[in-house]
Amino acid sequence: MDRASATPRPGQPVRGSATGRPIMVLLDLLGRRAALGVLWALADGPASFRALQERAGGVAASTLNTRLAELRGVDLVMRTDDGYALTADGTDLLAAGEPLIEWVNDWAAKLDPPAGA
Repeated sequence: MDRASATPRPGQPVRGSATGRPIMVLLDLLGRRAALGVLWALADGPASFRALQERAGGVAASTLNTRLAELRGVDLVMRTDDGYALTADGTDLLAAGEPLIEWVNDWAAKLDPPAGA
């Protein structure tokens, strides 16, 4: 199976969803090794492959190649003269996730309150 056909797409079954609902497809894609790390690393601006690899915590080259192919295949990342960069949809996705990050930080604090609380 080639990388393009392995990339989750709305309407096609993915892990956890036989229907391929768009939210489940996105969660499947973002749940793959290093996918979120790549997106967050690109939030700092375009990066060459090696710089992106470093920004994303030293992810293996093969894993990074696979994630970039998938993220490019769903128009969240693009190749530019400066390396890899977020597309408008990639930038919008990270912005849309900000309220979720705020919620999850509050939730985590309730589950594991600071010492002495």
